[in-house]
Amino acid sequence: MKLNMSTTDTRGPSTRHSERDAAIDEFLTRFANSPNKDLLAEILVTTCRLAHDETGRGELKLLSRALKELRYAFKVFAPFSHVRKVSIFGSSRTPIGHPDYAQADAFARRMREVDWMVITGAGDGIMRAGHDGAGAEASFGVAIRLPFEQKTNTIIADDPKLVNFKYFFTRKLLFMKEASAIVLFPGGFGTQDEGFEALTLVQTGKADIVPIVMIDSPGGTYWQHWRTWVTAELLRNGMISAEDMNLFMITDDVERAVQEIVTFYKRYHSSRYVGDLLVLRLNSPLSDASIALLNEKYASIVVDGKIEQHPGPLEGEQGERPDKTRLTLRFNRKNIGQLRLMINDINRLD
Repeated sequence: MKLNMSTTDTRGPSTRHSERDAAIDEFLTRFANSPNKDLLAEILVTTCRLAHDETGRGELKLLSRALKELRYAFKVFAPFSHVRKVSIFGSSRTPIGHPDYAQADAFARRMREVDWMVITGAGDGIMRAGHDGAGAEASFGVAIRLPFEQKTNTIIADDPKLVNFKYFFTRKLLFMKEASAIVLFPGGFGTQDEGFEALTLVQTGKADIVPIVMIDSPGGTYWQHWRTWVTAELLRNGMISAEDMNLFMITDDVERAVQEIVTFYKRYHSSRYVGDLLVLRLNSPLSDASIALLNEKYASIVVDGKIEQHPGPLEGEQGERPDKTRLTLRFNRKNIGQLRLMINDINRLD
């Protein structure tokens, strides 16, 4: 059935929309039948609206390319969804043999040993060091096409787990979406951009809480000086709160960085909202005494009711992770730094 997008159509909106929806449903049933057909239909409805809005060709090119990039990236990452990954950022100009390069290599090697994979921007410098340490089998590359400087390193260049992006925003989405931890080594504007974006997304609740670790070379001062500036200019002037400082850790010890990440998932597994309830999924249950302690210590971040434990999924979770215990609370969605400390306690208790 041909969709009639003419602005001179005299039929009412409800009639036109019914025909459009029926045509989309028929098309998806024939060519893209899926359990998620409702969401695919929304994408096609948006496409129809773009035509109705007479969206410019340049904007349509941007949307088309972004959708293609994300579709392909999701396909590449999908077979490894069960493996935790860490996104590594740092300077592309760091030479092989530099202390920062050696530190990134050692960190990535240790993460591979604890069965994690690494994601880097696929260039040279710290990105190459991450692939050097983890090896190609445990590496993803999310490269960006630039007119200068950046080129794909030889470790990941011919690997099927390399994804090339035209746009920074689609590339950034993958760095955050696929990562269970963020690690930053010394770098330039791009490293600072990625670090502040990760902190902003976690601080505002737009991304799940993950460990964010800044690693210096032994005795290095890059991140120490960064924290001094953040404390003096952002914290002292009230632009961030004291609890926001809980969202990251700075160290020059690779093993401490690895343990910060691995320990975060010792009992805590993941989280999501079901209605207005924040649901924390746990790898093992807590004792009644520990639940009481959490309620006493973190009452200020609970809007109504209390922190409660459940043996399995809540209605509305669609049976996701049925083997995980649940903690639920009506979180105020503001004190993310306090929630980060609560997850630390969840992992330490009992």
